Amino acid sequence: MEIPTAIVKELRDKSGAGVMACRNALLEAAGDTEKALHILKEKGVLKAQKKTERAAKQGLVEAYIHTGGRIGALVEVNCETDFVARTGEFKDLAHNLAMQIAAMPPQFISHEEASEEADTEFETACLLLQPYIKDPTKTVQDLILEAIAKVGENIKVSRFARFELGK
Repeated sequence: MEIPTAIVKELRDKSGAGVMACRNALLEAAGDTEKALHILKEKGVLKAQKKTERAAKQGLVEAYIHTGGRIGALVEVNCETDFVARTGEFKDLAHNLAMQIAAMPPQFISHEEASEEADTEFETACLLLQPYIKDPTKTVQDLILEAIAKVGENIKVSRFARFELGK
C-alpha cells in the first residue's frame, strides 16, 4: 500500500512521532489516520512505561501566577538530561502542570503518597489522577506519559507548592 507523504506529515504533526513510526502505523491502520494515531499512542505509552524506572535528576522549577495575583503555584519537574529540560515541549509541560496545580489544588503527587486513612477522594487529591484542565478526557498522568513518549526520557513531578491569598 502506498502512503502519501502529506498524510504521513499530518500524522507526524498530530503525534510528534518519527516519520518511519508514522508510516508504519499508517500501513498497519490501512491508511486511516485516526486509527494510526491510536496505534502510535498505544506504542508511545508502552515505550513511556518502560522509561519510568530511569533516574530523572535534571529538570526545572516552573512558577505560575494566576491573573490577579491571588493564586500561584511552583512545580519541580524532572527529566534525565538538561538537554531535554531546555526544550520547548518540556517547558510547556512544566507550565501546564503549574497551571493545573493552581486551578485544581492537589494535596499529593500520586496515590502512593496519600495515606490510606485519608478521607479524601483520590481523583481530586492526587495530581497525577486529576483530569487535565485543558482536556478533561485525559489525566495529568496521561499528559506526562505522552511527553515521555515524545522526548524519549523519563519525566517525573518531584514536588509542588500552591499558594492562595488568605489561606
